[in-house]
Amino acid sequence: MLFWDTHLMAVIFLESKDNAKIKHLRGLIELNSARKKHQQTVLEGNHLCLAWLQQQKKIFSLFTTEQALEHPDLQEVFELYNSHIFVISEVLYKDLSTLGTTLPCLAIIDLPQNSQNIDFSVDTLILENVQDPGNVGTLLRSAAAANIKQVICTQGSALLWSPRVLRAGMGAHFSLNCFENMTLEDILPQFPIPVLATSSHRSASLYQQDLTQPCVWILGNEGNGVTEFALEHAQAVAIPQPGGQESLNVAIAGSICFFEMVRQRQRISKR
Repeated sequence: MLFWDTHLMAVIFLESKDNAKIKHLRGLIELNSARKKHQQTVLEGNHLCLAWLQQQKKIFSLFTTEQALEHPDLQEVFELYNSHIFVISEVLYKDLSTLGTTLPCLAIIDLPQNSQNIDFSVDTLILENVQDPGNVGTLLRSAAAANIKQVICTQGSALLWSPRVLRAGMGAHFSLNCFENMTLEDILPQFPIPVLATSSHRSASLYQQDLTQPCVWILGNEGNGVTEFALEHAQAVAIPQPGGQESLNVAIAGSICFFEMVRQRQRISKR
């Protein structure tokens, strides 16, 4: 069923979960193999879709519900989007959604193709086997907020452009140069700038480090931390924990490190 809304935009109702477009959408949400095959992924939530469109990026197709169609928060998205809107039932949307509580808005986009090479002279975040999508997305968000522009993920880390990582990143991806499936042994020796790796078992305090110049941060797996190779090629630093906990969540630890770097650089700039 097709009708035109007040903005003269085509609105198409999709009623069956077996519709080819719905199957395609579900595959992109649930399967890395589908994202790899079609070179597409899914943004969820009006804020993420709006952030993407404001970067002059294209949305391939947009899905919402009839109830949400007239919601004022979606109108900003519609103003920047100029193609068909696919309307599905509330029940089907809840079945597809990875959020559940957000304003219904799912967008299919083409996976960005990074044409740039790694810059070995700038602030860089390396994620080594960080597997939780929420942690990866949060770290990207903190890195972007701290003005780190380059993120490198090793094989074994959560995929940066998966819907769950995108959701946690809240648009941070769109201002970062992202590299995936890299091998630490190949890239780490090429950095001429200081390399720091977080380790709760090392005595060198984060707050004793000079972070006023470009540096590399390596954050490791949630359970095992960084590998021995990383520790052998980096300055291991620990965050003092007078309360006696064994370790911090990797996203929390990374955020503390990034903003200690910001604090030191702002102090220097004010002199």
